[in-house]
Amino acid sequence: MSYRANGKLLLTAEYFVLDGAIALALPVNKGQSLHLLGNPDGIDYLHWQSFNVDGSLWFEGKFSLPYGSYLEGTHPKVGEKLSSIFAHIRAVKPNFLANAKGLKVQTQLDFVREWGLGTSSTLIATMANWAGIDPFKLQFAAFGGSGYDIACANVQHPILYQKVPEIRVEKADFTPSFKEQLYFVYLGKKQNSRTGIAHYRKLVKSAPQLIDEVTALTKACLDAKHLQDFERIMVAHEELIAKNLQMERAKTRYFSDFWGEVKSLGAWGGDFILVTSDRSSAETRQYFHERGFEQFFTYSDFTIFDGMRV
Repeated sequence: MSYRANGKLLLTAEYFVLDGAIALALPVNKGQSLHLLGNPDGIDYLHWQSFNVDGSLWFEGKFSLPYGSYLEGTHPKVGEKLSSIFAHIRAVKPNFLANAKGLKVQTQLDFVREWGLGTSSTLIATMANWAGIDPFKLQFAAFGGSGYDIACANVQHPILYQKVPEIRVEKADFTPSFKEQLYFVYLGKKQNSRTGIAHYRKLVKSAPQLIDEVTALTKACLDAKHLQDFERIMVAHEELIAKNLQMERAKTRYFSDFWGEVKSLGAWGGDFILVTSDRSSAETRQYFHERGFEQFFTYSDFTIFDGMRV
């Protein structure tokens, strides 16, 4: 039996989604699969293997049954985290793995782990589906965060996501006529989401007005008819985040001479950026390649819409 979950990109409301701002998020067509292989080796424990997109093995471990306690493996911290996820599952569903005598499990990534497209959230989503429990409860227990990534894991379309006062997920009508002028570029400076959240918490206290402003920008993105309109919204969003988190915009830091606009996605500073360009894809790609940013994707390279690439 196999389970699969989509990766994700957060287009708006980074950080502020934690406190109730409505965010626009995209599931991406790269994710992670979890495969239950039974017990081909006749073992009396759970044998876990995790594979990178290139097929290389990045984690292998042994776990006791039925409790999922970590026994040994290649990366103890990863093993202990998996063990804690098993514990969270059993807290909700005590009979999980109760009858398992031996089991082999493999996970397979469709994307490079360092990209920040949701290695943890896709794992949580697949494990929750395997266990038959609420993936949001498992995510909040195991990792915290806003949960938008879990909302993206099992849908095939853009979404509007709100965490508080309660989780709300709505299909977003985000099919811009200018989608061929949108690109994603990986900065290669992996950020720790928990560190970014701590920085946000330190600087931004109760701010209902800011929440409303960010939500308004999210909704404005859906109404943008032309690239220039969308770019103005991107700049307003960037300036709001930069001012309140006392951080420098990615465009200012890296791409001040770029003719289009640049918006940070997720934890500012290291993962993907959203780029607009009214020039050809080849010319836009060349600009970033010349500056050492080789991971360049069109909007259609990544996105999903109703089960199809946009």
